[in-house]
Amino acid sequence: MTTNELRIDGKRLWQSLMELARIGATPKGGVKRLTLTDLDRQGRDLVVGWGKQAGLTVTIDKIGNVFMRRAGANNSLPPIVSGSHIDTQPTGGKFDGNYGVLAALEVVRTLNDHNIQTEAPLEMAFWTNEEGSRFVPVMMGSGVFCGAFSLETAYAAKDVDGKTVAEELARIGYMGDEEPGRHPIGAYFELHIEQGPVLEDADKVIGVVPAVMGLSWYDCIVTGMEAHAGPTPMGLRKDAMQVSTRIMQEVVNIANRYPPYGRGTVGFVQVFPNSRNVIPGEVKFSIDLRNVNEELLTTMHQEMLAFIEKTRVETRLGISIERVSYYPPCPFHPDCVDAVRRATAKLGYSNMDVVSGAGHDAIYAARVAPAGMIFVPCKDGISHNEIEDAKPEHIEAGGNVLLHAMLERARIVAA
Repeated sequence: MTTNELRIDGKRLWQSLMELARIGATPKGGVKRLTLTDLDRQGRDLVVGWGKQAGLTVTIDKIGNVFMRRAGANNSLPPIVSGSHIDTQPTGGKFDGNYGVLAALEVVRTLNDHNIQTEAPLEMAFWTNEEGSRFVPVMMGSGVFCGAFSLETAYAAKDVDGKTVAEELARIGYMGDEEPGRHPIGAYFELHIEQGPVLEDADKVIGVVPAVMGLSWYDCIVTGMEAHAGPTPMGLRKDAMQVSTRIMQEVVNIANRYPPYGRGTVGFVQVFPNSRNVIPGEVKFSIDLRNVNEELLTTMHQEMLAFIEKTRVETRLGISIERVSYYPPCPFHPDCVDAVRRATAKLGYSNMDVVSGAGHDAIYAARVAPAGMIFVPCKDGISHNEIEDAKPEHIEAGGNVLLHAMLERARIVAA
C-alpha cells in the first residue's frame, strides 16, 4: 500500500462514536454529558483509556485539557495536534465535538495498523468546557490555554448550584499539573460536523474552512410608558415594543446589506409588563451581528448604533445599547487550509469552502499555532439537538482528509 492509498477504518471510528454516545445517552437518541460531571469523567476515562491502548502518553493541564501523544522520529519537534471536545449540550448529539476527538484517535490507530512513523509527534486532544452549557465562559479550556482569560477566572466560574470549576475538576480527577499554554503545538486541525445546512444543500462531502465568523453581541433596552391598550390613542402612545421591532428589523436589514456572510439575529426578548391589554413599557432584547470580514463587522456595528440613535431622536423614547461580547473573525493559517484542500483533492471528495458561523476551540488554538478546520455535512444542518445525525460515509471521508492533512504537516519517515 502506498501512502496515497492509506485510509482510516470508518467502521471502527463509527463504533467508537456510538460507544462514547452511550455515556449520557438520552431517550431521544442524543447525549447529555455536561462538563465536569460524573458522566464527563466516565467519557474522559473511556477516551483516555483508548488512547493508552493505542500507545499514547497522556498529559493533563491545570484546566483539564487532555493531550495524548504518539512519538515521532524527532520528538524535539512540536506535535501536530488534532482534537475537539467531548462535553455536550443538555440536549446534545453524538457528533458535535466527539467526532473530532475520535477521528484524531482513529488517525493514530490507522498509523499503528500500518506501522507508519512520522517525523514530528502526533497528538490527539480534547479541551475542557467547549460548550459552556454548565460553566461560562464557553471554550474555557482552549481560552485559558491561549491566554484569552486567566486560570483563576476559569476556576472561579460557578454552575447554577454554586459549584466551581476548580472544585469539580478536582472532584472528577482531571486537574492536571501542566501549566495551560506550556504545551507546544506545531499545527492544529479540528474535524467537525458543519452544524449548518450549506454542505448538505450543495451536496458536497467536505467543507474546507478558511475562517470563522466574528461576532458582536449586544443587550438593548427600549423604555417607553405602559398604558391601557384601549383608551390610549395610537398617536399618543410611548410603545416600547413598536420601537423595538423597528430596531429588530434593522438588525436583519444590516445583515442583508453585507452578503454572503452578514448575519443578524434577535434571539432573546423580554417584554414588560407582558400583558395582553397593556402597551409595553419596556422591552429588553439581544442583538447578534456576525461577519467573516472584520472591517464589514465594524461597519455593521456602526450602522446599528447610528440607526438606534436616529430612532431615539425620532421617537423620544429611552434606548440603551451595550456590547456584551466580541470575538473578531478568525482566519485560519493558509498552510493548514491548503493542507486540507490538497488532502481533499488527493482523495477525490467533492468539496467547497465553508466559513464557520459557530465557535470552536480551533479559534483559540489559532492564536498560538497554525490551525485549520474540516467540515462534513450533518442531516438537515441540525446540531445542539438530540436528533443530530451524520452519514457514516461522510464521517469516514472527513477522517481520511484529517489523516492526510496531518501526515502532510508531520511528514512520514521513509521506510
